[in-house]
Amino acid sequence: MEIIAVYYIIINAAAFVIYGADKFFAKKSMRRVPEKTLLGLALLGGAFGAFAGMYIFRHKTKHLNFKILVPAFAVLHILIIAFLANGGEIPDWVLEGAL
Repeated sequence: MEIIAVYYIIINAAAFVIYGADKFFAKKSMRRVPEKTLLGLALLGGAFGAFAGMYIFRHKTKHLNFKILVPAFAVLHILIIAFLANGGEIPDWVLEGAL
């Protein structure tokens, strides 16, 4: 479980930094980070860092794709973490909430 925690820390830190860098690049009219890359980081587990970067740097907050997908990816990863923390079984609170 420790390696998973380290993975999530690294991917979220990377997402946060890359969202900040892309905002900087936008202000300086420099070459940008593709939106697919930004969303891909969120999908791969960096949704919390991406979400923080969106609102701290005020970046991509008006784009509907980002407003919907980044929080959805965060929920997905909460469920994945809960599944892994529960020994590979779906936690009861997930099943109760689904009914």
